[in-house]
Amino acid sequence: MCNLKKFFVVFLLASVSFAAQSSFDLMERANALYRNGKFKQAVTLYHKAESRGADPVAVSFNVANSYYQMGKFPEAAAAYRKAVDFSEGSFAPALFNMASVYFRLKQYPECIAVYHRALKLDPDNISGWLYLGEAYTKTGDKVGALRAIENAYRLDKSDVSIVYQLAEANIAMDDFDRAVVLVREGYSMHPEEVDFLVYLGDVYRLNKSYDESAAAYREALGARVDDVQTMYKLADVLAEDKKPFIAMEVLNSILQIKPDFSDAAIFLGNLAYDAKFYDRAESAYEQAAESGNAEALYGFKNMAYDAHVQKRTDEAVRLLNVALKYFPNDATLTADLLEMQSGN
Repeated sequence: MCNLKKFFVVFLLASVSFAAQSSFDLMERANALYRNGKFKQAVTLYHKAESRGADPVAVSFNVANSYYQMGKFPEAAAAYRKAVDFSEGSFAPALFNMASVYFRLKQYPECIAVYHRALKLDPDNISGWLYLGEAYTKTGDKVGALRAIENAYRLDKSDVSIVYQLAEANIAMDDFDRAVVLVREGYSMHPEEVDFLVYLGDVYRLNKSYDESAAAYREALGARVDDVQTMYKLADVLAEDKKPFIAMEVLNSILQIKPDFSDAAIFLGNLAYDAKFYDRAESAYEQAAESGNAEALYGFKNMAYDAHVQKRTDEAVRLLNVALKYFPNDATLTADLLEMQSGN
């Protein structure tokens, strides 16, 4: 969550002006222990420094950081609260870190409340707004999450990750149009981010806008011609849009580029099987089997069962023997083959 090291260093400098020399020496030794990962010993020295006049805000904050690093989150929360109280609520880093601890403890309402306090002090803290949005998401408050991420977006519209997060927040509110606008604006600022177009295809597909989804995937492929993962997404949305023959063409292209893309071979086999292109289905399943994809076994079995029902027992046996060549240790396959060969 919050960057503890950053705040630690900031307050280390502040401790110089507030602490007496002897307490400063103890703080320096404690800081050295902290940097070396000796957090338990550091806590002891921080407390000793406080007893000799070290600034209580600095001590409480660094003790909290030490507990945080040890994974002692309740103790860390208590120490951050002390830092907040000693500073009369004016030390934003302690509030941000305390909110982070509440998040770790899954105390999301408390986390949200503290983030709001921190962000009043530091409203330009982009990470704070994003983490607040995440906390709202954990409570199921979609509106709160959207508003928090919108604040982060207003602070930096050029941040690619924020664009994605805000688009997701809008999708959660079923505002697909706003999500599309955000992604398009993001792509116009970052034309090298071709994944924006792929994501856009995903957004359209989620909204069942299949033509627009396919168009976005194709636009992405215009920039990354041989991106087989995007081609697979295109084939998938075409199949969902009841365009299996175009989908098969895309899958064929994938397998020409990457013959061992066995999921594409299975997908092609299933589409060809449904279209009753049995020779094409068989060759696709065999290509998948050559790559060790176990799904091919079920493709061969389905074709064999169909042939058996149609009284084409020789064809069923042949298909099972082809499968047996690739899956010789499959007991169910052997049993099915024996059953069909016996005429039962």
